[in-house]
Amino acid sequence: MTAFDRIVIIFNPNSTGNAQESAEELRGDLAVRLPDMPVTLSPTQHAGHARDLAREAAAAGSPLVVSVSGDGGYNEVVNGMMDAANARAACAVRAAGNANDHRRVTREQPLADAIVAGEIRRLDLLRLTIDTRPTAEVRYAHSYIGVGLTPVVAVDLEKGGKGSWREIASVVRGFARFRPFPIRLEDGRRRRIDSLVFANIDEMAKHARLSEGGAPDDGRFEVITQRQTGKLRVLATAVRAATRGLGPQPSATHYAFTPLVPMPLQLDGELVELDADIPVAVDIAPLALATVF
Repeated sequence: MTAFDRIVIIFNPNSTGNAQESAEELRGDLAVRLPDMPVTLSPTQHAGHARDLAREAAAAGSPLVVSVSGDGGYNEVVNGMMDAANARAACAVRAAGNANDHRRVTREQPLADAIVAGEIRRLDLLRLTIDTRPTAEVRYAHSYIGVGLTPVVAVDLEKGGKGSWREIASVVRGFARFRPFPIRLEDGRRRRIDSLVFANIDEMAKHARLSEGGAPDDGRFEVITQRQTGKLRVLATAVRAATRGLGPQPSATHYAFTPLVPMPLQLDGELVELDADIPVAVDIAPLALATVF
């Protein structure tokens, strides 16, 4: 007996990585190990399609929805699962594409083994709410939400392309053009920030260790703040994160601010543009995600 009545594997056939090959390999492995389990491949056709596919797949029954992707693709699947609001549905991720920090940090065994074992675990999510009106946009993140330098560099990566010297050039360009962003906190105080990251896992960007002691199921998120300090200090912080780590960081269950100028925000690698003077809140959604890993 397994915990699932079917398995749906979502992947981007045009991924820069080996998503399609990896998805087909996983299906073949599961067909041998779970011969009576329906396993379906579900390729995406455009940006945002993974969210739609996950919502449809998770609408009824007890499905396991697997994302073969990087962090951004998995973010779409997680949001589709939350849209479906089916307590019997679970999801999982198999790393593909440029990077998958979530899978790297949470992995305990090969994914096929975890699926066969069928032990469902629950992890926290970060809930992002943009605006306070009834029309507020709500989105979820499995690993981190960041404003400041991180999404600025990400924007340049999208323009310049990922990989080798183009990636390096994009990072340097983003760093050179970066200017601190002004925000207003919930209590009315104003800050100019170089970087503000809300983290559900303790690592990001393959090598950077953001905090110590946090866990994706502890009901809290870490808040890594760097106020305006100058570019050399920003660079020093990045080097420290990539080498020995940033050490213990404060944690919270709620954090709210208002951007005073338009600014980009990064949600597990997905970019969102924030408008000036529209309130933003980040909250923990405790144990909101059913998964296997």
